[in-house]
Amino acid sequence: MAKKEHVSETPATSFLRKHAVVFSEHPYAYEEHGGTAVSSSALGVPEHAVVKTLVMQDEAARPLIVLMHGDCKVSTKNLARAIGCKSVEPCKPEVAQRHSGYLIGGTSPFGTRKAMPVYVEESILALEKIYINGGRRGYLVGIAPGVLADVLGAKPVQCALAD
Repeated sequence: MAKKEHVSETPATSFLRKHAVVFSEHPYAYEEHGGTAVSSSALGVPEHAVVKTLVMQDEAARPLIVLMHGDCKVSTKNLARAIGCKSVEPCKPEVAQRHSGYLIGGTSPFGTRKAMPVYVEESILALEKIYINGGRRGYLVGIAPGVLADVLGAKPVQCALAD
């Protein structure tokens, strides 16, 4: 039997354990700019079930997190409308890192440095299981999507655009 690869603790896994969330660990070989296509292929799961964690900001530069299917893009116009803002745009990588405490490519919605509102594409909540970043590049955790609402208070929105 293959030895299970040990993955060291991250702020995200500490957060999940503290909130008694059941999760599976899925390390893979990280590729710079590979995105969810690389991770879904490495894990053998549909890219639609791999969830991206995106740090964005509103017109007043207030940060927020958007959780989106790996094979979709965020319509910032629809997102802004859904959350009652004038505009929403992605944060610059260094700003996103400052807010989340995570490197780009390793951003998790769990255990962020700064508390931010979390919005989740509504259709993600209908999936059986999702794979989301565990707080490090090349490391996803598998969880039930209900955790996003239960533990993070993620609010459902409809802002997906097919990639």
